[in-house]
Amino acid sequence: MKVTFKIQRYNPEKDQKPYFADYTLDGLDGTYRILDALHDIKWQLDGTLTFRRSCAHGMCGSDGIRINGKNSLACSVLLKDVNTKKPIVIEPLPYLPIIKDLTVDMADFFKKYEMVKPYLIAHDSPPETERYQSYEDAERLMESTKCIMCACCTTSCPSLWSNENYIGPAAILKSYRFAFDTRDDSADEHLLAVDSQDGIWRCHTIFNCVEACPKDINITWHISQLKKLLVSQEI
Repeated sequence: MKVTFKIQRYNPEKDQKPYFADYTLDGLDGTYRILDALHDIKWQLDGTLTFRRSCAHGMCGSDGIRINGKNSLACSVLLKDVNTKKPIVIEPLPYLPIIKDLTVDMADFFKKYEMVKPYLIAHDSPPETERYQSYEDAERLMESTKCIMCACCTTSCPSLWSNENYIGPAAILKSYRFAFDTRDDSADEHLLAVDSQDGIWRCHTIFNCVEACPKDINITWHISQLKKLLVSQEI
């Protein structure tokens, strides 16, 4: 089939504002991924097109973009999953500064991620073997560990659009991952950064993050568990 892609272009070094350019590819089928199409456009039609990608298998989270108004991974969306009868609109993730075309600056996103101390904190000496954990305790963390830090959830959140200081759902999810880890000795340290008006209490349960997550993580539920933990003062 023949498919047209309407891609937002923007080079801050020479463009005054973003604009859209149309590219048409022929001979595609439903199993073609959006990332495959971006590759063909760059390699065959316009070598100046800029986007970010790495593993191309939905694991690294580097190719998060906006496809027909929804935050998604370019490598995980097939043509059969979108309407190809009209141009497929491709834009960079919202809110974050544009470096060029579909590539955004993730510095602020990762700065907020680092605030929650996203690593295991243990006060005792390292054991000779791994730190053991029950199946039930590990299962409690399992869904939260699937996050690939693609920023699809955080950049879809209206609370961030209206408040640049909001830490965002991705960072809060990482706080959950370690605050509820039975091997961690410092739940209060992971929670300190999110227990504020610009943190977890800025979440208004809009569910945009859940809809945007390419890993189908129920982020809003995890945030609710952190709120319960903070309110009960069980940390």
